[in-house]
Amino acid sequence: MSAAKSSTLSKSGTGETGAFNIEKLSPHIGAAITGIDLTQEIDAATAAALYQAWLDNIVLLFRGQTLSQEDQIRVTKIFGPHGEIARPPKYFPKGYSTILPNIMLISNIRENGEPIGALPDGEMMFHHDMLHAELPDKGTLLYSVEIPSTGGHTLFASGYAAYETLPDDIRAPLEGKSAFHHYNYGSTQKGDDRGIEAFAESRHPLFRTHEETGRKAVYVNRLMTERVEDMDPSESDRLLNAVYDHAEKPEFVYEHIWQVGDLLLWDNRCSSHARTDFPDGERRLLLRTTVKGDTKPY
Repeated sequence: MSAAKSSTLSKSGTGETGAFNIEKLSPHIGAAITGIDLTQEIDAATAAALYQAWLDNIVLLFRGQTLSQEDQIRVTKIFGPHGEIARPPKYFPKGYSTILPNIMLISNIRENGEPIGALPDGEMMFHHDMLHAELPDKGTLLYSVEIPSTGGHTLFASGYAAYETLPDDIRAPLEGKSAFHHYNYGSTQKGDDRGIEAFAESRHPLFRTHEETGRKAVYVNRLMTERVEDMDPSESDRLLNAVYDHAEKPEFVYEHIWQVGDLLLWDNRCSSHARTDFPDGERRLLLRTTVKGDTKPY
């Protein structure tokens, strides 16, 4: 792990000096932010520095936070408008009636035999949140309330690093191409028959140019991407599988082992993420908010 980089700021209107520290979590993706209490109001200078840290590191980790739902929504709005839950209300949420609007439960906890939240069980393939939407969310925040004793880790892969090191014989045939994406809400893996009767489809570039950094990133994933548009199906499958295998290499990935009180923020425009399996009989509960996308990927 690399040495920490300190970011020191002046608090607006007080003359006091506030500071937070940035420590890289892996060479290509992820940074831990320390020295900041997210239950407190964040001044404009600190908010701007946090936003830049997000752009620079793709994933930000805030450990040891004790957040109310209102706190999480307020922190979400530092990074853009609070996104809306895309799932049909008849399906979600199924429990916890005190959850504020547009906070999503990610949980395997069951009441009367039904999960109270989304994506309850098992591992998940690498994916970009809301890639299947016409206007995907640009960011996701996930706050841990209950975690199992083992497993349920989240892996984050840098789409920048994957694109920038993609072999020319794979990248060249795909430059300028779009891909078709399909996702069945509630499923965790393709073909696991855990989905519900709700789905969405989209078409986006295979390689997305990030509108704020100007860098290109791999923008397809194993869970949602079905095919390259206007390409022979066998060639499409061959190239997509090569991209997936490359993008998921361990050297591009940060694996997060959750603790209660962790808040993670990630940029869906330039990263994908996956989940490891965890014991069926142990409770897992996290609260999810999103930062609404403001630019289509093309």
